[in-house]
Amino acid sequence: MYTTPEQFIAATKTNLENQFASLTALNKKAFEGLEQIFALNVSAAKATFEESTATAKQLISAKDPQEFLSLTAAQAKPSAEKALAYGRHLASITTATQAEFTKAVEAHIAETNTKVVALIDEVTKNAPAGSEQAVAALKTVIGNINAGYEQLSKTSKQAVQTLEENLAAATQQFTQAAEKTTTRAKK
Repeated sequence: MYTTPEQFIAATKTNLENQFASLTALNKKAFEGLEQIFALNVSAAKATFEESTATAKQLISAKDPQEFLSLTAAQAKPSAEKALAYGRHLASITTATQAEFTKAVEAHIAETNTKVVALIDEVTKNAPAGSEQAVAALKTVIGNINAGYEQLSKTSKQAVQTLEENLAAATQQFTQAAEKTTTRAKK
């Protein structure tokens, strides 16, 4: 089978359409993640406002400094727990969105790579004599691109894992600090 310019144009058009569809899907996933973060922030802001109002009323009604300090200390642990829950929820949204992105990008790259390799194989079947070096160079470029993507993917996964580990460590430290503060305030 002879590969014509029309076949290249059709393959290029199909590739561009697939890339546009993939970008559209990624944008949709990004907006879904942003919607979840926005809803979380609105919910947290609303709850914080309501709780702050109630706390302020309690603090204003304190009869003496000891009661004021006691009420203030009593708010430390629940506030810390709510901040931790917010952080966990935010991390969960971010991790899920990143995982969906990674999955979609990996699938798109695998599909595109398969199509490009198939197109190159088809072209090389009908390549004129003496073009072996050009074909080999093209295959090398594609191999290097794939290797670069794999390294980028590994690095991204390591970065996400490190972020999750740091978030877990920070959460643990914050919890311990909140518990110490609550314990001291009760004394």
